[in-house]
Amino acid sequence: MIRNALVTSILMSALIQPVIAQTPLSAYADDKGYIDVQKMTCAQLAGTFQEDADMLTTWYSGWYNGLAHKHLLNVKRAKEAEHEVIQYCKANQDKRIIEAIAVVFKDMRAKLGIEMKP
Repeated sequence: MIRNALVTSILMSALIQPVIAQTPLSAYADDKGYIDVQKMTCAQLAGTFQEDADMLTTWYSGWYNGLAHKHLLNVKRAKEAEHEVIQYCKANQDKRIIEAIAVVFKDMRAKLGIEMKP
């Protein structure tokens, strides 16, 4: 009986996962509903819900492509970049998201053999 209780308690404790509080992106908005995306940190991205992180990284992708006057989307590459930015941010929460994007884009360009003009 005691053995069964011990085994049951060990199995139950193995099933319990640590709970990490997630913050919706709306928590970072000003009183008019705007988020200053240039100030957002990796900690904020890593600490939000996955769907919010996906939406935010998609927005950044559009922003950067708009700045570069690009109108094409490579879905596979965009998803890879999104994943890499989120992973970078989880490991470097003290950085701003725009810094993480710069690192990821630089690494992706290097892998693809793309040279940037100074």
